Amino acid sequence: MAKESATRTEEVFDGIRRDLLNGQLVPGQRLKTAALAGHFGVSLSVVREALTRLAEQGLVVASPQRGFRVKSLSIDDLSDLTQTRIQVESLALRQSIAKGRVDWEAAVVSACHTLDRTPVNAEDGQFNEDWPAVHRAFHQALISGCGSPRLEAIVTSLRDSAELYRRWYWALTEDQVRNLTEEHRQLRDLALDRDADTAVDALTEHIGRAPRKLIAYAREHNLEDPTSHPSEA
Repeated sequence: MAKESATRTEEVFDGIRRDLLNGQLVPGQRLKTAALAGHFGVSLSVVREALTRLAEQGLVVASPQRGFRVKSLSIDDLSDLTQTRIQVESLALRQSIAKGRVDWEAAVVSACHTLDRTPVNAEDGQFNEDWPAVHRAFHQALISGCGSPRLEAIVTSLRDSAELYRRWYWALTEDQVRNLTEEHRQLRDLALDRDADTAVDALTEHIGRAPRKLIAYAREHNLEDPTSHPSEA
């Protein structure tokens, strides 16, 4: 029975997480345990366990009086996170361009090629769940020549913190003129050309574009919770 319960919890966890990342559950939305239990055909305890796991990942916020809700879209937090990412990732990219050897160049080329061959949308038009990992691997390759495991770890942690915001950007906003393939190829070429200044400029725009669009959308649709605080992120 314990194994069956664990399996059901995993199914509920995956289902709610998918709805969160695809924008079907909007920022700040209250998550009613009874309704979720009915939807998934499970007990309240299974739903609570799944929501607790999601809270541990920062996707859901739990409060004693109000239960669970989707993490709020905090403009202040998103702006702070974006600026910090730009500063730290730019430093790592500069160091990679200065120190990276042939094996670093090969890793960047290989990761970019894989990303080129991985579409953002699947055949059914839905977001391709394989794409984030491939995208992450490319950006990891770009900074892998920096010579500092601690700096790499900080960059990775900040990028992971931005994942939910990034998914909201895909699900909620329209950015049809964006050419991600060309953006990634430009970063690859500038890195291989050892053009640090222009590469950092390109990276700054690449990181900053999605947050700008998402912030504009949040303000237009009044999505930000006025009681939200960066500590919830």
